[in-house]
Amino acid sequence: MLGPETDGRRPTQGERGPGYPGEPMDKYQVLYQLNPGALGVNLVVEEMETKVKRVIKQVECMDDHQASQALEELMPLLKLQHAHISVYRELFITWNGEISSLYLCLVMEFNKLSFQEVIEDKRKAKEIIDSKWMQNVLGQVLDALEYLHHLDIIHRNLKPSNIILVSSDHCKLQDLSSNVLMTNKAKWNIRAEEDPFHKSWMAPEALNFSFSQKSDIWSLGCIILDMTSCSFMASTEAMYLRKSLRQSSGSLETVLKTMEEKQIPDAETFGNLLPRMLQIDPSDRITIKDVVHITFVSGSFKSSCISLTLYRETVPASITDMLLEGNVASILGLPWCPELVEVVVTTMQLHDRVLDIQLCACSLLLHLLGQAMVHHLEAKALCNQAITSAVLRALWSYPEEESLLVLVYSLLAITTTQESESESESVSEELQNAGLLEHILEHLNSSLESRDVCVSGLGLLWALLLDGIIVNKAPLEKVPDLISQVLATYPADGEMAEASCGVFWLLSLLGCIKEQQFEQVVALLLQSIRLCQNRVLLVNNAYRGLASLVEVSELAAFKVVVQEEGSSGLSLVKETYQLHKDDPEVVENVGMLLVHLASYEEILPELVSSSMKALVQEIKERFTSSLELVSYAEKVLLRLEAATSLSPPGRGAAQP
Repeated sequence: MLGPETDGRRPTQGERGPGYPGEPMDKYQVLYQLNPGALGVNLVVEEMETKVKRVIKQVECMDDHQASQALEELMPLLKLQHAHISVYRELFITWNGEISSLYLCLVMEFNKLSFQEVIEDKRKAKEIIDSKWMQNVLGQVLDALEYLHHLDIIHRNLKPSNIILVSSDHCKLQDLSSNVLMTNKAKWNIRAEEDPFHKSWMAPEALNFSFSQKSDIWSLGCIILDMTSCSFMASTEAMYLRKSLRQSSGSLETVLKTMEEKQIPDAETFGNLLPRMLQIDPSDRITIKDVVHITFVSGSFKSSCISLTLYRETVPASITDMLLEGNVASILGLPWCPELVEVVVTTMQLHDRVLDIQLCACSLLLHLLGQAMVHHLEAKALCNQAITSAVLRALWSYPEEESLLVLVYSLLAITTTQESESESESVSEELQNAGLLEHILEHLNSSLESRDVCVSGLGLLWALLLDGIIVNKAPLEKVPDLISQVLATYPADGEMAEASCGVFWLLSLLGCIKEQQFEQVVALLLQSIRLCQNRVLLVNNAYRGLASLVEVSELAAFKVVVQEEGSSGLSLVKETYQLHKDDPEVVENVGMLLVHLASYEEILPELVSSSMKALVQEIKERFTSSLELVSYAEKVLLRLEAATSLSPPGRGAAQP
């Protein structure tokens, strides 16, 4: 059930679907309505804040259950990344009280031109579509469709109006649909009666609500047929041709013969291709890879885009053979240089459909960058946008592949932290906009049994938070509870505790820990220090986090000083000081915590009774060259002396 479940009411105008971080309908101004599609109404809108135009497809849903199912099915499409696929900007559900209808809203990119306009313009002028242009855009469509089919995603609604032109020679597929929406028989029947044109692109089996990748092949075949015949076939005639092909291929033979007679460019190639795409039985149709082979391998077609797809079919033996064999040691025998990183990144881009190459390439990059930083080489020069883009694309291509997940998280953590300050902020913001924060939290929650996922995920989370530029803080509210689950699962894991303390510290600085979570977080930080006092990074981050929380909350301060499990946080402070008293950074973080503790009147007696005055006096005398440490010590001593002078006579706790 969507919307509030307590009272059973319908969602109000602009109310969001469950778990979706989008904006409601009221952020848009409706400009005008396009012709209705097969599923619903298309509105051209303008974002009131940015003045950017969008298209919102409003699909009327039968009930809450259907809307919820469709939303859940479409959500993964938001993470698609391809130059020739226009992904949904956002998805949300609204309730129109005036007509008592529930709508699923799909926000898309707005473009005035599509293949439909190109075809109709040429049809009116009785002109042939330019051969070079058609080869180029067809290559783009094939590459995009091959990408979708590789991810087991079916477009389901492929037609000329859903292939938009971003520029004169750059097209994108848009308006991917869901099985839930496309199998609404009542809506289909209504649309079929209103405008049979829209359904004429559908495969025969799709009319019976059976969809597969072969359904997309049929629709693409219809599009190619329309583009190649528009110079001599009217719109209505073309529609009836497409519909007749579902019963018999005889009329196709006639059109292909006419194409040859009228010397349509590449008529021979299309004559070989279209009969194989427009087979009535889907099992007899060719695949998208077969279409590429017929047009761009066996045929003479050329496209700058499809060349990448063809390169993926031919793996360069010099590097990728070793990657596929997992023989990283052999590659490391090559002369080390930044150019090697470039080769590996390029290989990842060319073979993004080969999981084994992505795994081995990420492993190699991780080794190379690690060695570069250890030996003080020009690591920053290697941590560039190309690496980030390549590994991020690998992540979105295989979002559930755990071994790749760990490698990508680790690589992104390195590239984010090794950039310059300005570049780091830009990279972090880009990764957040790509949905990486949500991805990390999702896998921390679902992969608690995988130690490597948890460690690498927390490490990347720390790296993203480090620059302090947070696009959306809302998801971070879940982090303290998630880390609590992680630490409970791995109670004696020092590396896990170290990563957790770093994240807790940054969350406290960002104000992303709620007041009701303070006690829990303080307890976890103290627990981590007790577990691993020898880990300097853990100790520093834990004390920074404690100081940050104590500064804003007396409740957190009490949690630090209260006696628990035979030991208070103050006794732990003294242990830490004795262990690290020669490390100015650790002592400084301890001093910062003591300053904030001493600011509370109710905490001062605990500091006095724990003999903190002697420790602070020693810090002041040992670190005379550190103005900050001396300042901390003097502030605490003043507070302790004032508290001691005001203590009731005979209170044994008030001893120096």
